[in-house]
Amino acid sequence: MTQLSAAAAIEPAQSTALQAPENDVSWLRDAFAKVQMNLRGQMALASQSISHAGTMGSVNEDHWLEVFRAYLPNRYDVATGIVIDSQGNRSDQIDVLVFDRHFTPTLLDQKNHRYIPAEAVYAMFECKPTINKDYIEYAQGKAASVRRMRRTSVAIAHAGGFYKPKEPFRILAGLLAPQASWVDGLGEAFRRNLGTEDLSKLDCGCALEHGCFDFHDGDLVVATEQGALMFFLFRLLSRLQSLGSVPAIDWAAYSRIIRP
Repeated sequence: MTQLSAAAAIEPAQSTALQAPENDVSWLRDAFAKVQMNLRGQMALASQSISHAGTMGSVNEDHWLEVFRAYLPNRYDVATGIVIDSQGNRSDQIDVLVFDRHFTPTLLDQKNHRYIPAEAVYAMFECKPTINKDYIEYAQGKAASVRRMRRTSVAIAHAGGFYKPKEPFRILAGLLAPQASWVDGLGEAFRRNLGTEDLSKLDCGCALEHGCFDFHDGDLVVATEQGALMFFLFRLLSRLQSLGSVPAIDWAAYSRIIRP
C-alpha cells in the first residue's frame, strides 16, 4: 500500500483532497488534433474538386499560408515570393517564406508577388501534394537557391554607441504536404532520401496524414501522433525564437544596384 492510500484508509475525510487528479491535457491535445484534421479535410476537398494541378497547388499553398499566419507571432510575416540580394541575384519562386517585416520592407510588390531581401528571411518551405524522393530533391534545390544569396549586415546605432554587425544565421528550410508516398510514411525510406548537404538540407517538415519531422541537435525527430501539425509548429516557433532578430540590412549596398 502506498503512503497515499494508507493515509486515505486512516482519514477518509481527507482523501478527496489527497487524491485530486493531475492536470488533464487531453482536451488540448484533442483540440490540436482537430486543427490537423480540418487542414487535411480542406486539402482533400481541393484534391477531389479541382482538376487543374496548378490551381490545386495554389489553393493548398494558401491553406498552409493561413496556418502559418494564424500561429506565428506578428513579428513574422508569411508570403509567397522570390528572394533577392544586393548583387541582383534572385532565388527560385518560393511557396512559403517566413520573413521580417518590422525592420525590412518587401520590394516591388505586385498583387501577391513579392521580392524579399535575403537579409529578412528566417525560413522557407515548399508545398507539394506528397513527400517523396523527387519532391525532397526539388525542395532541396529551392533551399539552396535561397541560402546562396548574399546577405549584408551593418552595425546598429544605439544611445551608447553601436552594436556590432550580426552574423547572418542559417535560413531554415522545409517541405509541407498532405501525406508521404512511402508505405511506412516518414519511416526508413523517407530517412534514406533526406540529404545531408548543408546548403540544401531540409530542417523540418510536415505530412498531415503521417506526421512531421525536425532535426534537433543533429538528430532526426519524427512525430507520428495525431496533432503532429502542432508539434511541427511549436518546434518551428522554438527554432525561430532561437534565431533572434534578422541582421540589419545594408541599404547602401542595395543603392549601388541603381548607381554602381
